[in-house]
Amino acid sequence: MVEPDPESRLSAILHAAADPTRRAILTTLVQEGPTRVTDLAAGFAISLNAVSKHIRVLEEAGLVTRTKTWREHLIAADLGQLALIDRWFDALRLNWDMRLEALAALLKKDDTP
Repeated sequence: MVEPDPESRLSAILHAAADPTRRAILTTLVQEGPTRVTDLAAGFAISLNAVSKHIRVLEEAGLVTRTKTWREHLIAADLGQLALIDRWFDALRLNWDMRLEALAALLKKDDTP
């Protein structure tokens, strides 16, 4: 299986996190630990099928893992992929810091008689 490039993985993570229901599912899993799909679905006012679809999107983004034991499916949060978002935001911050430093230097230069 070919690993998706970091840009595609970042897009998948951001897409998965864009939906409030998926964020709520992820928050529940972080707070409660590994949870059966049916127990997880009980906390939402949507069908089991809809919760399963949301979980599938979270799985594809690498934000949750599924463990199967017979017919029981345990879903667990896996936040390791969030490091991609951290790196992306760090790069944005660095870019802005460099721009602000250049602006400050320019303004300081203009203040000099």
